[in-house]
Amino acid sequence: MELLGIDIGGTGIKGAIVDTKKGELITERYRIDTPQPPTPEAIIHTVHKIIKEFNWKRGIGCGFPAAVKHEIVKTAANIDDSWIGMNAAEEISKVTGCPAHVVNDVDAAGYAEMKFGAGKKHDGLVMVIAAGTGIGTAIFSEQILVPNTELGHLRLHGIDAEKYAANSVRKEEELPMDVWAKRFNEYLNRIVELFWPDLIILGGGISKKFEEYEKYFDMDTKIVPASMRNEAGIVGAALAAKHEGIR
Repeated sequence: MELLGIDIGGTGIKGAIVDTKKGELITERYRIDTPQPPTPEAIIHTVHKIIKEFNWKRGIGCGFPAAVKHEIVKTAANIDDSWIGMNAAEEISKVTGCPAHVVNDVDAAGYAEMKFGAGKKHDGLVMVIAAGTGIGTAIFSEQILVPNTELGHLRLHGIDAEKYAANSVRKEEELPMDVWAKRFNEYLNRIVELFWPDLIILGGGISKKFEEYEKYFDMDTKIVPASMRNEAGIVGAALAAKHEGIR
């Protein structure tokens, strides 16, 4: 079954048509910079441009950088506050004419990693942690998602962890990799103290450089880079839409 998956991120909005049986993109990714400010009107307009690029008329799944409950946006850490309380799927469908399902972006990436990637056939407690514009998390227990775990907002040194250890902070503060990695290690240790996962899968753009910083991690928990890289959010959004019966 083919669905259009769209990954709405803090810096870019990316889409592709997905073969949901194989977990593979069957087109090239199409990317547009996330509009600023990231208001509902601006983001939905960008999503519509991606849909038109593929001449798509059927169902879509959207990974979204917020907690999303029954299609309603509940948080707005990296998007405009005017999203809060909005039925995002309904609004996207109104503009695009396509049935839509909206899911937290890291939950979406987690679906893909657990079905086709680094978490495939892995039981126990698995955490997917994406360090990008912020820090996003997804928790799977025995392959079942616990949705909307906003653990990038745990407090470290009196501030949100993502404002201390996200990949965007490394770039903005021009931190050497070892300095940033030690900060991220603090965050991971806090996660382990609270949840004791069997496996941590690291996603986000920084996962490509895993070999440069893994030596700075000092916990016993197994940590691996996400294997689906930039495709995870797109594939997972399509998988989530299929699971919700979107066609």
